Amino acid sequence: MSDDLRTDHRIEPLTAQQVHDRAAEGLALLLRDAVDGGASVGFLAPLEHAEAAAWWREAAEQTARGVRSVWAAYGPGDAVVGVITLVRATLPNQPHRGDVSKLLVHRDARGRGLGSRLLAAAEEAAAAEGLTLLVLDTETRSAAEGLYRRAGWTRAGTIPHYALTPTGVPHPTTYYYKLLTAP
Repeated sequence: MSDDLRTDHRIEPLTAQQVHDRAAEGLALLLRDAVDGGASVGFLAPLEHAEAAAWWREAAEQTARGVRSVWAAYGPGDAVVGVITLVRATLPNQPHRGDVSKLLVHRDARGRGLGSRLLAAAEEAAAAEGLTLLVLDTETRSAAEGLYRRAGWTRAGTIPHYALTPTGVPHPTTYYYKLLTAP
């Protein structure tokens, strides 16, 4: 990645077919980069390429069913440098709620506002479809916590020993929520 990423990325929603087509390449590589960089995003290190690609193929199936939406950020040469997903609650008493999941920015593209732009894209789409509450969880004391606070998310609480870091160490997780105003 290069310094050109400061201004040269576009964010686009992906169809289920696009998620499937990018599962084995850009998306799997991005997920592996996050895990290799120590991000607690549901996987242990070392994350095998096949496992990362399989996770994205399942995400493509969820996208086809309308349960998950995926946005990708592209840098120069159409390299996938970031992604975010929005998972809709499927229970009958929660049609207003969604979970923000897998906000990933390649280590070489961090610190340039891309995470904030991806988060805003998911929030805007959620509000446009009538969702009024978003929730997420993140590793306590991670850099992501600052991003969520700056974006107006409210800390709901922390659960000790909630998840393992990529190296297998139990770590607390903090939950956040954001109330949206539907257009």
